[in-house]
Amino acid sequence: MKSLSPIEQALHAARALVLADLVAGRVAEADVVSLVEDSVAQRRWWVEQWPDGVGYVAGLVAQDVQDALLERYGRWPLCPVCPSGDPHALDVEPELGPDPHWVCHQAGVKVAAVGSLAQATGGARSS
Repeated sequence: MKSLSPIEQALHAARALVLADLVAGRVAEADVVSLVEDSVAQRRWWVEQWPDGVGYVAGLVAQDVQDALLERYGRWPLCPVCPSGDPHALDVEPELGPDPHWVCHQAGVKVAAVGSLAQATGGARSS
């Protein structure tokens, strides 16, 4: 069996991390999963053009999906840290860098690594 290239490994990992966060937020419906696949396809081209960016793919896919969800459905993921006030979405930081995290700018805290929202929200919940 042929092993996956570093680019394909990064793309598969990014897909898995973002899907885990979508499951944690109970929004992993088929049409939303399609948004992940669209982003992975687009980022495949991007990282093939700039292989040094392989470590940035997970954060970029998370941002792509977040942007696509905002256009179609609304803010995601909602902040689990701030108990009052207007609901607001978390942001991915760094915007272009390795080790992406979901952060709440209102509270000024890292909430969870991309792929680990279930830990910040008390675990994945079933519908």
